[in-house]
Amino acid sequence: MKKFFIISLIAGLSSCSGKAWLFTGFNEPATDGMRLLYSTNGTSWKDAGKIFIKPEAGEQKVMRDPSMVKGPDGTFHLVWTSSWRGDKGFGYAHSNDLINWSPQQFIPVMQHEPTTVNVWAPELFYDDDSARFIIIWASCIPGRFDKGIEEDSNNHRMYATTTKDFKEFSPTQLFCDPGFSIIDAVIVKRALKDYVLVLKDNTRPNRNLRVAFSDSPMGPFKNVTEPFTDVLTEGPAVIRLKDRWLIYYDAYRNKTYGAASTNDFIHFSDFSKSINVPEGHKHGTIVPVTNRDLKKIK
Repeated sequence: MKKFFIISLIAGLSSCSGKAWLFTGFNEPATDGMRLLYSTNGTSWKDAGKIFIKPEAGEQKVMRDPSMVKGPDGTFHLVWTSSWRGDKGFGYAHSNDLINWSPQQFIPVMQHEPTTVNVWAPELFYDDDSARFIIIWASCIPGRFDKGIEEDSNNHRMYATTTKDFKEFSPTQLFCDPGFSIIDAVIVKRALKDYVLVLKDNTRPNRNLRVAFSDSPMGPFKNVTEPFTDVLTEGPAVIRLKDRWLIYYDAYRNKTYGAASTNDFIHFSDFSKSINVPEGHKHGTIVPVTNRDLKKIK
C-alpha cells in the first residue's frame, strides 16, 4: 500500500508540473479585453472561450497586444496597449490565478516627452540574471530621428524601462534604433550572454519581420538580418520546442496566422501549414505554464 501511494503521488506531481502554453491575444476591435488560447504541444491551439480581463486603463480603454510573463514567484504580470494614439503609457495588472486580477494601473513611461504620438505593444521580459523585468515598447516622437522612408508621425523606435516590483521603474531609455521605423519587438534568450531581438521593420513597403543579436537583454542589438516573412506581417511570439524555435506572427493582410521555424535565427523555414490558430486571434505573447495553470483557466 505504501509503495502504491508513493507511485500515485509521483504521478500526481508529474501531472501538475507538466508543460503547457498560453497565448495571450484579443479580437478586434479590442474593446472586450484579453483572450487566451492554450496548447499542450505548442502547435495546435484552442480558445479558452472567455474574456479574462476587461480594459479600464488609458484614454481609449482598449486592450491590444497583451504581453504576459510569469514571474519567479508564480505571479502573472500583464501589460498592454491602452490607446492607438494619445496615451503616453500603457496598462498594467497582475494575477495569481489568471482569473482574479489586481486593479489596473496606467504606467506613464513617456510623460517626459510631451510630443509622443503613441505607446504601442509593450512587451515583458523577465531577466533572471538581474532578477528584474524589462519592458520594451514602440513610440514615435516626431522630428527625433531622420525621417527616412516614414513620415514623422510614424517613425517609431523602441524604448525601455526596468522594474523589480512594478512600483518603481527605471528612467525610460532608448532601447533600439536600427536606423528605420521599428515596432513589435520581442526579446529572446538563447543562452548566457546570447540574446535575439525579433522585430518588425515598419517601413513601407516592407512591414515584415527581422532579427538582431546582442550579448545583453538591454542591447545594443546589432547585425539586423534580412526579412524572414512576407510583407504585412507583425506581432511575433516566440516559443522553444525541443531543438527548434517557432516564431508565430500575424499575417494581417491575409487575416491568418503564420509561423517560421529556425534553429539559429539565421536560416528560417515556413512552418505555417503545421500550426492551428483559431480564426480572429490577434497577437500577444506565448507563456509557458504548468498543467495546474491550464486547469485553472479551463
